[in-house]
Amino acid sequence: MAMSFSDSVELLLCDADGNLFPSEEPAFVASCGVTNAFLAAVGSERRFEPEELRLAATGKNFRATAEELAREAGAAVDSATLERWVEEERRQVSAHLGAVLQPDPSVAEPLARLALRFRLAVVSSSATARLDNCFRATGLDTLFESQVRFSAEDSLPRPISKPDPAVYQFAGERLGVTAEQAIAIEDSLAGVQSAVAAGFPTIGNVMFVAEDERAERVASLRSAGAMAIVASWRELEELLSA
Repeated sequence: MAMSFSDSVELLLCDADGNLFPSEEPAFVASCGVTNAFLAAVGSERRFEPEELRLAATGKNFRATAEELAREAGAAVDSATLERWVEEERRQVSAHLGAVLQPDPSVAEPLARLALRFRLAVVSSSATARLDNCFRATGLDTLFESQVRFSAEDSLPRPISKPDPAVYQFAGERLGVTAEQAIAIEDSLAGVQSAVAAGFPTIGNVMFVAEDERAERVASLRSAGAMAIVASWRELEELLSA
């Protein structure tokens, strides 16, 4: 599956959740209780199971999901109240992911080799505290040090979630790269939409996507503008060696 890439590419902008580690499913297990408590608090009768919430909210942060659910319920939530819910969800999910994620050689080893050829950075919708726990738990913290982790929740003047391109635009500016000098690696529809809208060529990675969802995910990533799809970091390494 060789492709030709410009010699000017020097940076890989990597989404975190569901891309560098399989955090989506356990995150939504922890998030579900907070989400349902939030729904009760705003007077909504809607409730989620973890898998249903994952399918509805993958690629978004809790802030964006909560605001959307409140609008659907016709409820007004003031900013101070929303911040308390965001912080509680962040606390519970970060602790859970720090406890359940583990190092994965099938991710770490290809990334270590890619790091010899490219700069690596993280562009995520997740909060910095959550990312920090995940990188420590998976042993990827040495490949993605704190100064190259960009969070749509914490890095921007105003928190926002993918598919808004702001976090990719911010990361590109801070890292001093143009669209021709970087490639984004994303697993979700919202993530690909965000990167493409910011002007970055994007590769979809379905390594951690469940087999029964993979065909649909591949189709959605392609339709959003992903120029290629891989099923592992090793496959990405091979693709970028062309």
